[in-house]
Amino acid sequence: MVWHLVAAVFAGLGAAGVGLLLRIISGKRLPRWVVPVFAGLGMLAYQVHYEYAWFDDKRARLPETATVVSTDEEQMIWRPWTYLVPLTTAFSVVDQDNLVRSQVNGEALVEFILYQFEKSYQDLVTHRAYLINCATREKLPLTDENRQPDLSELQDIDPSTLLFQAVCLDT
Repeated sequence: MVWHLVAAVFAGLGAAGVGLLLRIISGKRLPRWVVPVFAGLGMLAYQVHYEYAWFDDKRARLPETATVVSTDEEQMIWRPWTYLVPLTTAFSVVDQDNLVRSQVNGEALVEFILYQFEKSYQDLVTHRAYLINCATREKLPLTDENRQPDLSELQDIDPSTLLFQAVCLDT
């Protein structure tokens, strides 16, 4: 977080330098307030770039076997540019190497861990184990202690979702 503050300050200083250079080139016909305006715009541009690059940076750090299965995009009133291009604030990942496939009564079951990455003040990563019955297209979470299915949270899953395709494609 400190490095982003330092980067924002340097982006502001660089943009202020551009504003000052333009003022000097114009023979000081540009008003003095151009320099702080350029500084503010430089810091804002850095912040917007950082926010939109977050998803691509996190995705690039994932192993090749990780598949992004969902993204959450938001529009925020205090970030009006997100109404033009929504900002990705969270995404979910399944690691293909950690799939545990089994057959029970002739039905394909796949156990996997769903990782949820969230952009906030400090980036959050949570994970939870799930079990999918690929034949009946049902998903249910597993309890943390003994990895037993939690039947109270049984969900039907659409076969067109990226999660179903990533987990059940090879079964």
